[in-house]
Amino acid sequence: MAAPPLMPKATAVWLIDNTKLTFEQIADFCDLHKLQVQAIADGEADIGIVGMDPIVQTNQLSAEEIKRCEDDPRARLKMLKSDLPQPVTRTKGPRYTPVSKRADRPDAIAYLIKTYPELIDAQVARLVGTTKDTIEKVRNRTHWNASNIKPHNPVLLGLCKQSDLDTALRRAQRRVAREEAAQGKSGEGVTTPTPETTAEGEQPEVNLGDQDQPDIDPDAMIRGMG
Repeated sequence: MAAPPLMPKATAVWLIDNTKLTFEQIADFCDLHKLQVQAIADGEADIGIVGMDPIVQTNQLSAEEIKRCEDDPRARLKMLKSDLPQPVTRTKGPRYTPVSKRADRPDAIAYLIKTYPELIDAQVARLVGTTKDTIEKVRNRTHWNASNIKPHNPVLLGLCKQSDLDTALRRAQRRVAREEAAQGKSGEGVTTPTPETTAEGEQPEVNLGDQDQPDIDPDAMIRGMG
């Protein structure tokens, strides 16, 4: 997915006020939800944001591109190539969780460790923006609010995206498959030596001194020599 424009909400405000683009087209370009764009247009959200012209101020759209999409509601805006450095997307570390949703994290943790035990703690921590210590407390029921924790899907709670959960599950399943394959190989070709064979599969040496020898009469040997 292409990077969103600089100041996406301000850009959306400008596009709403100055173009005939649909809410869906604006939402797609600005990486916003269609209902969020509609709320901005109705004055129900982000009131007071000053629009930013993506043609003049940021040079991210052309007038021709806007006209093309105005004529075809199914078309999608394509951003102009820019020499400006793109913001770095954070891919590692715990996901930031809004304060209003932090109370839901124990419920999400309980759901993940119960429903998807193949996920390691580091994956659970990234999905819901928590720590391994909290995960361990939820698992062992030593969390301060353990009696009130009820498993809930983190996607439905808004703590992570379904695509992120699916990606984590695919990685976990691949890891489990590799571990099972490694265990299977380590158990192959192991045989226990039998008394008839050595560990190298060779026949054991025979000590002739241990075999039964016929009894010999010394007097008979002397008579034979005479």
